[in-house]
Amino acid sequence: MWSQSSRFGMKPIAATAPGKLILFGEHAVVHGQPALAVPLTALTATVTAESTLPSSGLHILLPDSRHHHTLRVYPGSDTENALVYTAQLVLKTLGITSPPDLKLILHSTIPLASGFGSGAAVSAALAQALSQALGHPLDHETLNGLVYEVEKIHHGTPSGIDNTVIVYQKPVYFVRGKPLETFTIPHPFWLVVGNLGHATPTHITVGAVRELVEREPKRIQPILGRMGAIANQARTLIETGQSDLLGPLMDENHALLRELTVSDDELDQFCVVAKQAGATGAKLSGGGRGGNMIALVDEKTAPAVQQALKQAGAAKVFTTQVG
Repeated sequence: MWSQSSRFGMKPIAATAPGKLILFGEHAVVHGQPALAVPLTALTATVTAESTLPSSGLHILLPDSRHHHTLRVYPGSDTENALVYTAQLVLKTLGITSPPDLKLILHSTIPLASGFGSGAAVSAALAQALSQALGHPLDHETLNGLVYEVEKIHHGTPSGIDNTVIVYQKPVYFVRGKPLETFTIPHPFWLVVGNLGHATPTHITVGAVRELVEREPKRIQPILGRMGAIANQARTLIETGQSDLLGPLMDENHALLRELTVSDDELDQFCVVAKQAGATGAKLSGGGRGGNMIALVDEKTAPAVQQALKQAGAAKVFTTQVG
């Protein structure tokens, strides 16, 4: 059991976690198929731990929120609030029964509920900052397990892919229940990411697919199997430096996601717009029914695709390099 003190006067300690982007395999990964995901370093969550006056307790500050919320952390298991629960799990993991005198200040550029892994990134950054401030930083395996526990609040039955990619900060080939595999990207490639500005909570779309599987297994299982095969083909292309050939696989994957009812008219239209502007492939990324989509581009076509998506009404558009 670790002891803790107020650590009054310590220097601020900051921890940052990236977002994540699913390239292939969303939804299918929940049902045993592989998925490919990569860190999204263009978007980050940062938590800074600062000492406070003795006996002031542990607080989480949210200066970016509309009302500048401050959350007080007490011992226990408050699963009503993911941030508080994250801090409580860190204290429990370290054997600390009395919360330290610290404030944890959160800043994040990751949109909520959009498939970018906001919940996992915030939890990872908070857990890292708090454990480091207490002098006992968590190793990757422990941190990954802790963030996964918090992910259950967000997703009900999480795939584990968000926490894995974000904690290890490496491209990941992921099959549920099997050891994670990182994979290499010898030739970086470019994606334009379009965020719709609204999203459906992931647990709702995951639940909708689960209902489909239970109701129509003969129709849905082959779709999930093909999505897994696409993920494997995509990994081979990426690892052999042929990322420019991913476009048709993205298009097919999007069509299959539409069969699972997790796309919508707006996502479909954004994919069409991106391709008309020069993208070689496009698909939704993440939970679907809103959220975001990705389009495969190169440095020459990226500006036109980005502009086309803005004109089509995307709330946020940016280009990111993968690898």
